[in-house]
Amino acid sequence: MTETTDDILTRLPARLKEARRAKGLSLEAVANLSGVSRSMVSQIERGESSPTIATLWNLTRALNVDFAGLLDEGVQGDTIEVLKQSDVPSIDNMGYGCRIGILSPPEDAGGHEVYDIWFEPDGKLISQPHAKGSREHLTVLIGSVEIESGTATEVLHQGDTGRYAADVAHSIIAHNGPARVFLIVKTGL
Repeated sequence: MTETTDDILTRLPARLKEARRAKGLSLEAVANLSGVSRSMVSQIERGESSPTIATLWNLTRALNVDFAGLLDEGVQGDTIEVLKQSDVPSIDNMGYGCRIGILSPPEDAGGHEVYDIWFEPDGKLISQPHAKGSREHLTVLIGSVEIESGTATEVLHQGDTGRYAADVAHSIIAHNGPARVFLIVKTGL
């Protein structure tokens, strides 16, 4: 079945509104992130105005959604995207004695990032402050690590989870042997 412009324009308002609500954003927040006025965002969501390509691009970037996926009629829940362990991109030149596997998709960079980090004995990852309001959530999978966030220090053991400010200088250091952690970085807005 061939889609018409009318089909796309009929779905677009609801899809944009769903995407905004799924992100927990107000009309004002989307306006601030996209540079599109609040009233225009509202008109587009109500189907009272058709956005230009530039406006639509700004909105999809602000909502961190794929333009094509926004209009896709297929059910997104009927597929599973798999990233094989051998295909996980990694960063091996940050820190000392650690390998950082990047588990989050590239489009999440700078927003909600997920990492699998392996530390050799005495390995460490020292980080400069991220954007204001950023937080890290770390769970120790193997071994133990010492976390430093600003002036706070804590040792976590296998199974422990630590949540801490990442908008200050912070570090993760292997404690008494090798370690593996699962790290989520949530960048502040």
